[in-house]
Amino acid sequence: MKRWPIIPTIIVTIAVGIMIGLGVWQLQRKAEKEALLAHYNAADGLPAIAWPVAPDPKALPLFRRSTVMCVKVIKIDSVSGSNRAGDAGFAHVASCQTGGAKGHSAKVAIGWSERPQSPSWSGGLVRGIIAPDGVQLIKLVSTDPADGLQQLALPSPAQIPNNHFLYAIQWFIFAAAASIIYILAVRKRLKTP
Repeated sequence: MKRWPIIPTIIVTIAVGIMIGLGVWQLQRKAEKEALLAHYNAADGLPAIAWPVAPDPKALPLFRRSTVMCVKVIKIDSVSGSNRAGDAGFAHVASCQTGGAKGHSAKVAIGWSERPQSPSWSGGLVRGIIAPDGVQLIKLVSTDPADGLQQLALPSPAQIPNNHFLYAIQWFIFAAAASIIYILAVRKRLKTP
């Protein structure tokens, strides 16, 4: 008579336990993300803050209003972006020196256009909303576009995805599927003469 396989059962049990653990972790991340999004949504009614010269990566002042003085434009990059109407095109993002003895810098999204050619902009005082940036952590999205450009779509917490509940469901489904497949495979093996 065939026996229930011990080592494969241990391996599958560990794998299923890990999948369930990942599902529970995603549910915890969902709660954390909801709290973070509530914090970001509350930023809309808060007063403007000074531009954070050295932002704390663990407490970024995202979606707060701020101003920055672009003393010198280092370069202007054109990246994909959309305007307030939702039209696809190019966001023009200037890398600026903000002055000071330490040579601080900031990224400023100065406006939108249909074409990738960088506009001529020499800097100045920029008012806007602090948005996430993949390289410098934050950038300022101008609420007053530079001459010849249109207003960019303003950054909003609604643009931040919160898919953790769906990820948790996926992990729980993977755990259930692995358990069912393993049990069916072992039953078939035990029944075969």
